[in-house]
Amino acid sequence: MDELITQATTGDERRRGPAVAVLPIGSFEQHGDHLPLITDTVIACLIARRLADDHGLFLLPPITMACSHEHAPMAGTVSISAGTLYAMVNDIWRSLEASGHPGLIIVNGHGGNYVLSNVVQELNVSGPRVALFPVSEDRARARAEAELESSSAEDMHGGEFEVSLLLHGAPHLVHEGFEQDDHSAPKRPHLLTLGMAGYTANGIIGQPSLATAAKGKALLDSFSRSARAHLDAIAVP
Repeated sequence: MDELITQATTGDERRRGPAVAVLPIGSFEQHGDHLPLITDTVIACLIARRLADDHGLFLLPPITMACSHEHAPMAGTVSISAGTLYAMVNDIWRSLEASGHPGLIIVNGHGGNYVLSNVVQELNVSGPRVALFPVSEDRARARAEAELESSSAEDMHGGEFEVSLLLHGAPHLVHEGFEQDDHSAPKRPHLLTLGMAGYTANGIIGQPSLATAAKGKALLDSFSRSARAHLDAIAVP
């Protein structure tokens, strides 16, 4: 993780003077036996680092624990409440605004962080300054451009998408044997009620066996291109 977390000094940021910050938000939750608990945080950091490098953004350190309550019965998972995550993002935004960074892109690495949509809506009431990234359209475009073989419904957790990103950006975190973790549960109508344990015994919903490093690189390339529209939308040069 060292290379993914900013090591910039105050002098570095003063000289660069970026108007927009990028905040990666992940989770600390199970990803089967062959992926680390920090998987979502690593993915958020990979995307945030790429956006910072390509678009000259102020890279912030990640929020590493978030709303993973659907994974609670599975070993290693730790969550914070939606209210706590809301308060953290709100406080970070107010601090950025006061210190001369009027724009913020939040890179969300965990689908269960639903509250981020609400906090972004509220922070933009007085004008567009905060974007949540990637949205479903960005993900769909990235999946198509990377030529992923599984659908988004099939590839929900620890599958082709996530493993591909790790194989490209942090291959040392992918343990041997992940190819045998495929598990299908494309329909999950009671996920919020039953949690992940209601649909998977091994913690995976998807096909990690389809993952490649080349797909991971293509996903990051696509996300970098898609981010430009979000920067334009928050009206910050």
